[in-house]
Amino acid sequence: MSEFLAPAASGPRVWPVGALCRAVGDALDARFNPVTVRGEISGFSRAASGHCYFSLKDEAGQLRCAMFRRAASLLDFSPRDGDQVEVRGRLAVYEPRGDLQLVVESLRRAGQGALFEQFLQRKARLEAEGLFDPSRKRALPSMPRRIGLVTSLGAAALHDVVTALRRRAPHVEVVLAPAAVQGAQAPAELVAALRALYVLQPVPDAILLVRGGGSIEDLWAFNDETLARTIAQSPVPVVSGVGHETDFTIADFCADLRAPTPTAAAELVAAPQALWLEALGLIGERLNDALGARLDVLGQRLDLAAGRLGRPSGMVARQRLGLAHQAQRLHYAVLSKTERLSQARLVLQTDLPLKLGRSLAQRSERLERVAMRLQLLDPALVLQRGYAWLADPAGRAITSARQLAPGDAVRARLADGAVDMTVDRG
Repeated sequence: MSEFLAPAASGPRVWPVGALCRAVGDALDARFNPVTVRGEISGFSRAASGHCYFSLKDEAGQLRCAMFRRAASLLDFSPRDGDQVEVRGRLAVYEPRGDLQLVVESLRRAGQGALFEQFLQRKARLEAEGLFDPSRKRALPSMPRRIGLVTSLGAAALHDVVTALRRRAPHVEVVLAPAAVQGAQAPAELVAALRALYVLQPVPDAILLVRGGGSIEDLWAFNDETLARTIAQSPVPVVSGVGHETDFTIADFCADLRAPTPTAAAELVAAPQALWLEALGLIGERLNDALGARLDVLGQRLDLAAGRLGRPSGMVARQRLGLAHQAQRLHYAVLSKTERLSQARLVLQTDLPLKLGRSLAQRSERLERVAMRLQLLDPALVLQRGYAWLADPAGRAITSARQLAPGDAVRARLADGAVDMTVDRG
């Protein structure tokens, strides 16, 4: 079938619907694409496939848009209804329905280019100075009694924070330091409000710096450099709850803790009263249990002492029983000792004569052996074999001829007597 029908003889050309849609699409592509459009997001939705669909509108018109998954994955923020954005893409006709739509290839917040660049430069400079260093972040107090709040008197964030604190911790005092949160005067007022809280006596336990969501222009006051340094100088922890979860400001990086919303900031800084009451209840139960156990122990000791004091005869009976037991042990010990001594006496009476006779016989034999040895050593036996024992007049034995000289007197002892002699020559 041809792209279009031949013109009738008496009328204009008749187009098939699909062919006309393609022709219009080609004309749009040749005339406008690529195209950049600025407007407000309406009806934003993200399908399970990852494709995004929304309308882009202003006071004079509306344009349906489709952003496919590949382009949507490159987004650095989450678009929401009401956001002013700039989109770049290609106009086309969706032929199945004949709808004009803009196939979006890139999307960014409107007017964020210069501001975002300024934000990144300021963030990098302050980060290099150490204002965002995690080591300087402080933990929130577990039981705050006084909380400082910096926000606008007309902001919805004030109502959200006060409602959350009243619901969770009505006992906590809230000190409000009002300041503008948007506009040229906002940074100076925010700085002044924080400094006013710093010099309060007593100083709050923590400070909440909050406002609701908005565009980058609406939140720009919280990117002020003086405000960042003032937050870093705070004597107490500062919680920043500016904008929505996807909004980031320099105040968030300087604060000790960032909350995704003002309500979340209030919930982070104040634990529910019910939680503390439950903890107190548990502590009270433990104290009661411990006190009851201690009273039971003391009561038992008191009963035991009372029993001892009330019945002294029992103690006397126990002492008598102990003495009787000791006397019995002593009696049996004496009997046992006496019996052992009697047995030892009988053994001695039986064994002593035998052992004494055996000992005397052994000693007699030893004496005979010694007498025999002495007899063998008797010099008289040697003299009986013809030897003589020579001695000088003093009775000293002469054992060498060199001891004698001619004329010396010598006494010779023989087996049957002694003979006196004189040396003739040596």
